[in-house]
Amino acid sequence: MPVRTAEAEWKGNLMEGQGRMKLGSGAFDGPFTFKSRMENGPGTNPEELIGAAHAGCFSMAFSHQLANAGFAPKRVRTRANVRFEKSDSGFSISEIVLETEGEVPGISDAKFQELAEAAKKGCPVSKALAGTRITLNAKLVSASSA
Repeated sequence: MPVRTAEAEWKGNLMEGQGRMKLGSGAFDGPFTFKSRMENGPGTNPEELIGAAHAGCFSMAFSHQLANAGFAPKRVRTRANVRFEKSDSGFSISEIVLETEGEVPGISDAKFQELAEAAKKGCPVSKALAGTRITLNAKLVSASSA
């Protein structure tokens, strides 16, 4: 398996400095600042990128779980809400809430929920974030409500 890379550079002090993060594939190269991380300033932040990675990983893992169980998912869309908070021990990612929606013909909601939980546990990014509370809200939708 290939080794994936990303890099970041920060210039200046924490409050007024600025940085750039980029993916080794070249798919993303963008700025980040104190305001983009702690407020709502322009640019990205590490937590947003972790959320994107988690949403992507979970969607793939869930699609795989569904296919292995004999279902053909039409689509799986996931949003990761990453909670970044300050506590007595400092800043941390305290929780990630995965909100997923899947269009999967012929599956019961109970089976859909079971496979979604298995995907959450098996997703490599979920495993990498093992110390973080990960909550899953999974919704099965029909083609007419998609």
